Amino acid sequence: MSRNNGIDRRQMLKLAGFSAAGLGLTAAGCGSGGSGSGGPVTIRHSWWGADDRAKKIQQCVTLFEKKHPKIKVKTDFQQYPDFWKKFNTQAAGGNPPDVIQNAVTFLRKYEAKNVLLDLSPQVEKGNLSLDGFRAGLEKFADIDGKLLGVPVGSNSMALVIDQAVYEKAGITPETGWTWDEWYAGMEKIRDGQKVAGDVGPHGVMYLYDLILRQNGKAFFTEDGMGFGEAELLPYWTEALARVKSGIYADPKKVEQIKPASALARGMASGEFTWDNFSIRYSAEGKSRYGLAPIPSTDGKRTGQYLGSLMLSGSARTKHPAEVATFIGFMTHEPEVARIMGYDRGVPATTAQFEAYRPTDAPSKAIEAYETAIAEAGVLEPITPHPAGADVIEAAFLRIAGDLSLGKASPKDSVKQFFSEAKTALGSN
Repeated sequence: MSRNNGIDRRQMLKLAGFSAAGLGLTAAGCGSGGSGSGGPVTIRHSWWGADDRAKKIQQCVTLFEKKHPKIKVKTDFQQYPDFWKKFNTQAAGGNPPDVIQNAVTFLRKYEAKNVLLDLSPQVEKGNLSLDGFRAGLEKFADIDGKLLGVPVGSNSMALVIDQAVYEKAGITPETGWTWDEWYAGMEKIRDGQKVAGDVGPHGVMYLYDLILRQNGKAFFTEDGMGFGEAELLPYWTEALARVKSGIYADPKKVEQIKPASALARGMASGEFTWDNFSIRYSAEGKSRYGLAPIPSTDGKRTGQYLGSLMLSGSARTKHPAEVATFIGFMTHEPEVARIMGYDRGVPATTAQFEAYRPTDAPSKAIEAYETAIAEAGVLEPITPHPAGADVIEAAFLRIAGDLSLGKASPKDSVKQFFSEAKTALGSN
């Protein structure tokens, strides 16, 4: 749930899996060691992202090593899909990095395979603090009593809009607006300016989760799916009709310009995505882009929560105390926030949030948006993600895309999705 650095999300989600047997990991005997001699130790930190993120993290590492001269940090990064492929290979070979960048869709998957370090003992020993986190984020990676990660930033779903188009149409999205009002606005934009109202949101799992939550359900439960064919069929049937009517952008043209954004290219006036992804539109496009509130069913409950990138430790690490010290530094040190900015989302701790006050318009908009939804009281606990959630998200995106392109009917698409979801859940 972080900036995708221009990578096509469909491409991002083609992840390689691995079996628990291939890892050969057990809970006993993993991650119990320390530096032993008390001398300098080296830990490895890996993450996904582009060169800009790598430069910033390296600056943070240099600062950390100055303040902790007995801990050296080797760094490594790849693009999103390559990161997980390499990590899976390293973990299967018994040599994973000591600290990895992580996301909620992978927590239960890797917890079930005994890949992730439980950081709770390090909190108890005073090597890691959970004080000062915003909006309860310290519980974000608390799975079945184990602390499997610590947030470094937060984000939430938002509607990114082309402000020039919305202003010309006389549409001002406000907190409490409904889906009917949103749709009426898209019709007005299409009819008046010959621009699609939205890129096409029906493949965005996290948006559909909010829609389900607004109606008393959720995409996932702790054990599996929180909805069925009866909910998804009308949603995808309606989406296909909107594609055909021009309310949603032409999917063939959207595919042709990837990884560029259809919103930034002027092919649509809005797109639902994570708020901190919005920085890319200003970099890619020529218009002005803003963050609009999530519409709701009743004008009140949006179903929103804060998502987060996090840092997790490896259960194989020989240096759990040093891992915890590094994670604590990256989440609490004010200078880290001044270096990273909003690259990984809005800083998760109050100390870092207050240390970095953005000066550029896109980041200011993100700060204002997250402050507004917090003050509005719409934030709820995040939906649990079972093992296999990453595979299910990829299937949801891919099948919705094929539906848009006319490769399958809504009914067949729904059946295919639940078939693949069942397989994903059963293989974990």
